[in-house]
Amino acid sequence: MPTIEFQLNGTATAVDADPDQALLDVLRGRLGVTGPHFGCGAGECGACHVMVDDRAIASCDMPMWSVAGKDVVTVEGLGTAEQPHPLQRAFISEQAMQCGYCVSGILISAAALLMHNPSPTEAEVRAALDRNLCRCGSHNRMVRAVLRAASQMATS
Repeated sequence: MPTIEFQLNGTATAVDADPDQALLDVLRGRLGVTGPHFGCGAGECGACHVMVDDRAIASCDMPMWSVAGKDVVTVEGLGTAEQPHPLQRAFISEQAMQCGYCVSGILISAAALLMHNPSPTEAEVRAALDRNLCRCGSHNRMVRAVLRAASQMATS
């Protein structure tokens, strides 16, 4: 198996993997990164979203060869317990989660949005989160949390 090199949450990472193996499988099974979750396996639900070069993508159907030399960020790379990302703080403040299964993917999608559009409208937030399914019905609180984080990030 070839060695595939990429940046994972800011750290140079090299892993021997089948180039066609899904990034999600390598993250969870080989590298112990458990933030991205397996949901549908078809790139449709958003539970497995990670950022690749500042773009939110479904890692369940992204082959390893496609991340070679790229920057991959999972929810673990957004913030820490001591210094959470503004999105993480806003999600807590807005109580924007219930079961939490979808939240890591939604945080990644929101972070990618705010990197490219630091002052989104509610419609833009909804559009950015459209690829993420929340079966608990917390979407409205999540939208409020993203708008809150954007506002806080603009003033800091």
